Amino acid sequence: MDFSSNIARLRPSATIAVSTLAKKLKTEGRDIIDLSAGEPDFPTPDWIAQAGIRAIREGHTRYTPAPGLPELRSAVAASMMRSGGGKGWSVTSDGVVVTCGAKQALYNACMALFGPGDEVMIATPYWTSYPQIVSLARAEPVFVAGPEEGGFRLDPEILEAHRTPATRGLILCSPSNPTGAVYSAEELQAVARWCRDRGIHLLSDEIYRRIHFDEAGAPAPGLMDLDAEDVGSAVIIDGVSKAYAMTGWRIGYAVTSPEIAKKLGALQSHSTSNAATPSQMAALEALSRPDDADREIAAMVQAFRRRRDQVMAGIREALPGLEILEPGGAFYLFIRTDSRYGDGIDGSEAWCSDLLEEVGVAMVPGVAFGDDRFVRLSYATSDALLEEAVRRLARSRAGGG
Repeated sequence: MDFSSNIARLRPSATIAVSTLAKKLKTEGRDIIDLSAGEPDFPTPDWIAQAGIRAIREGHTRYTPAPGLPELRSAVAASMMRSGGGKGWSVTSDGVVVTCGAKQALYNACMALFGPGDEVMIATPYWTSYPQIVSLARAEPVFVAGPEEGGFRLDPEILEAHRTPATRGLILCSPSNPTGAVYSAEELQAVARWCRDRGIHLLSDEIYRRIHFDEAGAPAPGLMDLDAEDVGSAVIIDGVSKAYAMTGWRIGYAVTSPEIAKKLGALQSHSTSNAATPSQMAALEALSRPDDADREIAAMVQAFRRRRDQVMAGIREALPGLEILEPGGAFYLFIRTDSRYGDGIDGSEAWCSDLLEEVGVAMVPGVAFGDDRFVRLSYATSDALLEEAVRRLARSRAGGG
């Protein structure tokens, strides 16, 4: 069958594929520990869930404006202004578009800002959907990586070396999925100024910003921690999925200039229209009670930090020689496994397949993120399962056991 050239380069999400396979094996009776999923294992806080239930019971089940409930857009703007530490910002509801998850916010931005003939730089290793979405916009993804020892973070010198007359955008994620690397405010400022001075749209994916292992409990630096004059054309991608444990509620948002937001909203009006109304009401509750939310997030981040340290120590003891990039945020470990390739294991995909088949531990191959030397482990699961996963990894062929 012939399909449209729009999807000629489209590939399924590798992270979803691994998670789906793990679930399938579980239903077949296999004892599987799934370390592939990119979502918190914590329940949505009850006071947020109750707001969603209340919204349904009170009849909030009809359409909203395509860009989202006006009161939710205002709450997003207020939340951004409250958490941003920079100067000169004036975010209003006119600059906010509420979407069906942060992925749609990114999709809308790419479709509105890029097109045929454009090149979009993507910080590598990357979240699997970035190049796919850029390709759907008929633009060309250009993969750019910083030094491994620096967590692959980019700087203006590296960016300039890859820039061409066709460069129109840069997609950056901090804290990073899959590495957990976090840009400092100074590093972010340098990148933002570089984009501003060259007329390049900066898409800053800040969905993991609140999951930051800072001693003081502060969020990771984001664009709004910079002075507004440092930032040119930009779209901040965020949402309630990760920090509020609301992945299935499907509420993300784009925060940008009113001019760009108007285009994003118009595009969304012809695709999905509004995000689910009860979910918007739950997100409104989450953003309207910042003190309660801060307590919930702090407890979750503390657990993630403990798990990070637990798994890193366990792997280093059980499998000496494997390199692990120590994450400053999110809930992933990016583990370099190419030293264990050989004897039929010729890359990260084979390494992960062997691990899943032999000992029932599911991870995501690094080739899905643009670097075949690594695999990604999610520690968004219980301490007991993480301990057992490390034990299984130690005795596996893939792990050298």
